[in-house]
Amino acid sequence: MTDRSRPTVGRRDDEGEPQLQEHGSRACDPQFQHGVVVGFDGSLSSERALAYAVGMARRSHCGLVIVHVANRLPATVWAGCEPPVFVDLPDQRTEILGLELACADFLSGVPWILVERGGDICHEIEEVGREYAADAIVVGSTHGLLGKIFGSVSSRLARRANRPVIVIP
Repeated sequence: MTDRSRPTVGRRDDEGEPQLQEHGSRACDPQFQHGVVVGFDGSLSSERALAYAVGMARRSHCGLVIVHVANRLPATVWAGCEPPVFVDLPDQRTEILGLELACADFLSGVPWILVERGGDICHEIEEVGREYAADAIVVGSTHGLLGKIFGSVSSRLARRANRPVIVIP
């Protein structure tokens, strides 16, 4: 559950310029309190979830918190009773997603920020939802073999979240 100190790009509807959001401080902008949290990784299902979350935020006149969870890789192999050590690697994907979102026309008219986290996807999205006191969490469904074997992010999040979770197919 580590935050990166690197700023990410966001934009408000009343400003045309990108806005930087520092993650080191846990102070949440009141404009994004009780907003909509959406998990986004650039996949087709997360794009559908983002489109739904934008409409939901627009209808409820609230802010949109877009969460990208970067992968953490084990630095050592788990040996016996020692827990594995995880290393946060710089994730260039978040910067690319931030720039793509800053240029997206469908986000105009909705105040939004992009939050980057590292760790377990379900835990981090729920943690952001808790920090921002989100009214709902929107995620895309997972299709594929790994989701069937290990359980999809959307189903694990729906079971453990303390707020409504909307899964977009």
